[in-house]
Amino acid sequence: MKITATLISLAAAASLLIVEAQHPAGTAIPLSLNPNHKRNFRAAIAKLAHRYPQLDLESHHTFHPPGAPVDNGARDKGTGSGQVPLIDVGNDSEYYGTVQVGTPGQPFRLDFDTGSSDIWFPTSDCNTQACKAHHRFDAKKSSTYKKDGRPWKIGYGDGSNASGILASDIVNVGGIKVRQTIGLATNESAQFASSPEDGLFGLGFNTIESVKGVKTFLDNAIESKAIAQPLVSVFLPSVRRNGGKGGNYLFGAIDKTRFTGALQYIPVTRKGYWQINISNAKYNNKALTQASEGIIDTGTTLIIVGNAAAAAIHKNIKGAVDSSKDPNIGGWTVPCSLAKTSKDNVAFTMGGKDFQVPVADLAWAPLDKTGKDCYSGVQGGQDGLWILGDVFIKNNYCVFEQSASPRIGVAPLKY
Repeated sequence: MKITATLISLAAAASLLIVEAQHPAGTAIPLSLNPNHKRNFRAAIAKLAHRYPQLDLESHHTFHPPGAPVDNGARDKGTGSGQVPLIDVGNDSEYYGTVQVGTPGQPFRLDFDTGSSDIWFPTSDCNTQACKAHHRFDAKKSSTYKKDGRPWKIGYGDGSNASGILASDIVNVGGIKVRQTIGLATNESAQFASSPEDGLFGLGFNTIESVKGVKTFLDNAIESKAIAQPLVSVFLPSVRRNGGKGGNYLFGAIDKTRFTGALQYIPVTRKGYWQINISNAKYNNKALTQASEGIIDTGTTLIIVGNAAAAAIHKNIKGAVDSSKDPNIGGWTVPCSLAKTSKDNVAFTMGGKDFQVPVADLAWAPLDKTGKDCYSGVQGGQDGLWILGDVFIKNNYCVFEQSASPRIGVAPLKY
């Protein structure tokens, strides 16, 4: 099926800010806001479509003309933990952080993603338009580079692809240094050219690595005892609630100052994605739907639920309209005024506890210059698998623990 590339064209990010801030048990990577970017609904849906083809999003979100380009005018052993500075691309749409690779380190802007497992970016041997638009790794300048030679490739449903070879080198994430197998792209299709990220930093399980037998960064950091605890904690900021300031990824530690109450741990039901059971969706504490399997995914912008659940949620929102089949819109819409007026909330029940998302956050991106109607932060997809993306995570602190019995800890964020 025809969809847009994984790292879809987005407006240029703000100047890169690299800051190391001391945190309990180590350092972290802060997030910075790009105030000029406008959110892009079609880009968000296109990104989801290639990531989760089983959701069949194209049949639920129709755009005109089919397959047209997206209009972007709209929108080592050490401290035991490490924190990565991230850039907010598109006002809560997507985040990236800077990772150093090789010796001496070469910087790469990578999309930290719990919904995938590969680490990849272009090499200096790649001369396509897409590669030239990004930082490229120069193996000759790294004294710790080791050639692997195995072929590596990733392809997506719209025909976009990247391919190259595997290699290994020192990957430095907020001071955590690990020898890591990486994918070096010697070819990238043109769809990647406009992305602000150089590549991807996967935080999923090794079962979904593109090449079998490759260990993830978390695998290696845990085995080498480079981090004190086998986990990564995620705090994504909210533009609406705190101006998009202060977010971070914290490896090997939990920052208890970032959330209220205690973490509620939910067991992972299937290794690959960070998949868990979601008991219910609620609107103002009223249960709406039955249980579903779900994924908490930092690489996804929106919340995707089954079509019936999406209808049940929006039924409670005055002015909500299902325009999924309208080729000029392509999704659920809500009044933009909700961002300032709504006191309601949607909640997802996990591990016996409700975790809220303010309905104010569902007024996600204006349809047009009038600012009357907005695309909703909750959209429908194929029933059976829900995805809690950044709209959820920017309201709830999430700890991805890769222990013998993997689990996700969740608690309401403290702003």
